Amino acid sequence: MQIVHAPHLPVKEDWLALRQEPILDPDLPIVDAHHHLWDRQSGRYLFHEFRDDTASGHRIVSTVYVQCRSMLRADGPREMQAVGEVEFANGIAAMGASGAYGETRWCEGIVGGADLTLGDAVDPVIEQMLERSGGRLRGMRNPLAWHADAAVQSTIVTPPPDLMQQTGFRRGVQRLAKYGLSLDVWLYHTQLDALYELAKATPDVTVVIDHFGGPIGVGPYAGDGAAVLSAWQSSLRRLATLSNTRLKLGGAGMPVFGHPFAAATTPPSSEALARAWRPYFETCLSLFGASRCMFQSNFPVDKGMFSYHVLWNAFKRLAAQASASERAALFSSTAIDTYRLGATFGQGNGK
Repeated sequence: MQIVHAPHLPVKEDWLALRQEPILDPDLPIVDAHHHLWDRQSGRYLFHEFRDDTASGHRIVSTVYVQCRSMLRADGPREMQAVGEVEFANGIAAMGASGAYGETRWCEGIVGGADLTLGDAVDPVIEQMLERSGGRLRGMRNPLAWHADAAVQSTIVTPPPDLMQQTGFRRGVQRLAKYGLSLDVWLYHTQLDALYELAKATPDVTVVIDHFGGPIGVGPYAGDGAAVLSAWQSSLRRLATLSNTRLKLGGAGMPVFGHPFAAATTPPSSEALARAWRPYFETCLSLFGASRCMFQSNFPVDKGMFSYHVLWNAFKRLAAQASASERAALFSSTAIDTYRLGATFGQGNGK
């Protein structure tokens, strides 16, 4: 079991069971563009736990596994330890690809965690990941979320504050273009301007901004939502001018967003979640357009605040006024295009 002290909410299954909802639009194909799997002292979330969630009523046809330092190799060169995570995710993908568990293709795309500060020396790591991924490796993610205030915390690793400006890291990001890999990024809204400079300097790499771009709602930003939204919107507007950027909608179940749902006696309804997230959603959709936005669960991280079926109901409520083509993009086609997935809902997915 991995010992990881992460600032994530505990998952309380009995509490989550207090909120059950009918599934909205159950036939809509969904690609869950961002999730994790792990076995830690804080809880186990492996194939069977994720399968139970994806089988809770919505039509999840494919998923994208994203780096979370899970199942790193215990032996061998330090720079090759992250290959273990790709091997692990590919094993889960093989279970889904067998068809033995139904339509869903879990981990159809894999975002690994090769250390990009290696610069040009990251090539052998990437090449071994490509070999061990069964052709499923689609991108990389390194820890980038940093804030000077200790109250602003969301990850198990604290990177240097200037990592995006460091020459070695930038060179490593540039190497991704050689292999057709994207860069996933989780950071806070206070770092979006630095990300703009990185994305502008690497136009041949698709930069995927995770979790709404991280508008902070805790620490020095608690109770100052209007100012945060204004600063966040301004920075996202600049990023949206870069054609190589994409945006993931979700992740707001993390405490760093400042939403109080986990403290209530009952879990939030999908209506409550949609109301809380509508300012994020409407801004992202207006700036990036549906063809550059994709919904994501961020499970099991967000499971401490709501269950899987309620989450996707909330997303469906948010997108209720979107056109049919916009809904298809938000729920599946943007992720398929970004991560080059094989899901076509008529070929290769049990149909």
